[in-house]
Amino acid sequence: MSFWDYLLLVPSLALSLALVVPLTGILVRFRANYSPRGLALDAETGAPSVPHAGPSLNSYWATAKRVWQLEGGSGFYKGLMPTMITALLMSLVILTFLDASPGRHYRPPVTGVLGSLFYGLLLVIVSLPSAIITYRAITTPHKLPYFGLMKSLRILLTPTERRRPWIIYLTPGLLAAQFLHTAYITLVLGPLHRVLIPMASGPGGVLYPDTTALKFGIYVGIIILSTGLLTPLEVITVRLAIQRNQSSSDYNSVSQEVEGDAEDVPEYAGAEEDVIGLRNDAEPYTGLIDCAKTIVNEEGVKALYKAAWVTIFGGLASALG
Repeated sequence: MSFWDYLLLVPSLALSLALVVPLTGILVRFRANYSPRGLALDAETGAPSVPHAGPSLNSYWATAKRVWQLEGGSGFYKGLMPTMITALLMSLVILTFLDASPGRHYRPPVTGVLGSLFYGLLLVIVSLPSAIITYRAITTPHKLPYFGLMKSLRILLTPTERRRPWIIYLTPGLLAAQFLHTAYITLVLGPLHRVLIPMASGPGGVLYPDTTALKFGIYVGIIILSTGLLTPLEVITVRLAIQRNQSSSDYNSVSQEVEGDAEDVPEYAGAEEDVIGLRNDAEPYTGLIDCAKTIVNEEGVKALYKAAWVTIFGGLASALG
């Protein structure tokens, strides 16, 4: 690639991050927010437990409003640095090895179904640490320094995770949730997309959808039905990613403060009232199925379908892209 391709990367990446980071941050916080329906019963005594006093956020835009009220404009850019580092590294790899410039749309390698599945699962494995750090950076009440990498990692990762970084891959149910999400898109939506919305080549080799109104309508219907599986997997992924791995099972799995690591890090002005509530249970989610059942039991089925419209919009964007 030419020098100008690399030079154009900076403004294009900056513009993308300026738009994507706030929208992603709102989505992650909305889906991470713990909103139980009422009092829970203690498993041993059967007596009502302490009621949850966290915020009740019933929509994506209500979450955005609360972020603005409590944290201001800077609150929308929590998670900026890990997102930027990941995007920059991926862009450099694409520019250097995959022959794609900032002005052209990058597409994954054209392979068979199994090849595409392997490629997708490989991306999941490579991107998992970045996703965990980004989600935790978004949901932490602390104001993380933009250029204090080690200090931020001491807050976002537990001592156990810092000593044994590979343990994050053993987070109960997290890889399973992402693998199922990727497998469904690759093995179900991918082949249907190629049949119902094939891509035709236009001037300059640009690809565009080549389909009929009936076929496109059928595919849109499939995307809407697919949210019944994909959206819960996305919600579960967020919940499991912010669940921290500890050497002791008695530790509060969602607390953001570990052994005083966050004592010298300031919180936002509205820190006396958290933007979202996190599940403060001594018993963390033990897997994908347990996470789904617990969310349904404590918060209702609707909690698994938070911002389902985002999933639908993403499917439509991929259909037209």
